[in-house]
Amino acid sequence: MRTGAVPPERTAVRRARLRIALITAAVVTLLITAVGWVCDTVTTRAQNEQVWRELRFGAAVGDLSKPPVCTWLFADGVSPLANAPAGFPLSGDVDQVRRTHRAVERTLRRDGTVYLVRTQARADGPVVQAVFDMRYQLADRTHLWSALGVSEVMGLLASAGVGALLGRVSVTPLAEALARQRRFVTDASHELRTPITQAYTRVQVLSRQAAAQKLPAGHREGLDRLTGSLGRLGEVLDDLLLSASLMAGPARQSEHRPLDLAALARSVAAEESETLDGRLTLQVEAPPHPLPVNGVESALRRAVGELLSNAVRHTPAGGRIEMTLSRADGMVALTVADTGRGFSSAEAERLFERFHRGGDDGRYGLGLALLREVVTHHGGTVTASSRPGHGARFTIRLPGCAPPLTHAPAHRATAGRR
Repeated sequence: MRTGAVPPERTAVRRARLRIALITAAVVTLLITAVGWVCDTVTTRAQNEQVWRELRFGAAVGDLSKPPVCTWLFADGVSPLANAPAGFPLSGDVDQVRRTHRAVERTLRRDGTVYLVRTQARADGPVVQAVFDMRYQLADRTHLWSALGVSEVMGLLASAGVGALLGRVSVTPLAEALARQRRFVTDASHELRTPITQAYTRVQVLSRQAAAQKLPAGHREGLDRLTGSLGRLGEVLDDLLLSASLMAGPARQSEHRPLDLAALARSVAAEESETLDGRLTLQVEAPPHPLPVNGVESALRRAVGELLSNAVRHTPAGGRIEMTLSRADGMVALTVADTGRGFSSAEAERLFERFHRGGDDGRYGLGLALLREVVTHHGGTVTASSRPGHGARFTIRLPGCAPPLTHAPAHRATAGRR
């Protein structure tokens, strides 16, 4: 791991703690809001029912000269109280009751408060209008929401502490386990690389000696199969090391630099062509000008090499592989299309799963899964499309950048699969 770099496990722990705190705060907020809504609804309904009961009683039999507190009674021939609100009685309701002999109730918002108004004809003949001022009930509701607001602030502070505690208790052990797993993969891959490389080299020598000494065909075929198995095992180790490297520092910003993806693709294609021996036709189509992207050269070289080697593995002799590069809408696209046997549309997404068994060759591996990891960590996307018997098409899209460029050297690299 680079000096000064933040371990990914710590970053994951911080993010998990933040998510837990946010989720806890959201739950607390929803609970307090729900409680507040229930309390407000119950309080409002209870207050309204009580006020309407008192208002109906006052309008029916109340003392016109001595109404209850916050209530005013208006009737013909009765002088209103000195503190009666302006605009009452409502003459329209009084006239309607006189015509229909039916009570009229309404709610008015006026002068910063709410008035409940009931107009009815009494049994002894006069029409009475009762008015109730709700300002004290409204103040009670405001106080209720203020108390809930204070509770909300306290709940959010408590949820932040609880979220941090839950994150430390529940997430930290998981992050430590992931760190140990990554270290084990890295250490095991490093320790196994040397003996496997030695065994691979030794079996190649034995295979050549068997061919030179014209040993029985069965012996030579067995050595060839052993050579292939050791080679694939080495590839899996390389994949595991690359995966551990991406987990340790997926962004690897210090290693990013502008590079010409077209030049890099031509270099990888030239290396792959050396192994084809005329079995396949490999063609690269790219514009004459550079196609700059910002990235890690070794990782992108590995990604392009994986696409090409995947196409070679699944294209029969005499087939054709085309690599096309272009730029549009700020993205650089690299497409590898082959004339192989292809795959079903349902298989497209599963190809990028780790150790997915692809095609008919029975090979398990990390290649396409790591390809997507590399592309994703560079801010791009990779897609696959095909139809059985009509070849396959893989497309990488990466964000373009502006020159100056450092062109990819044409030296031989180990990114391409062999």
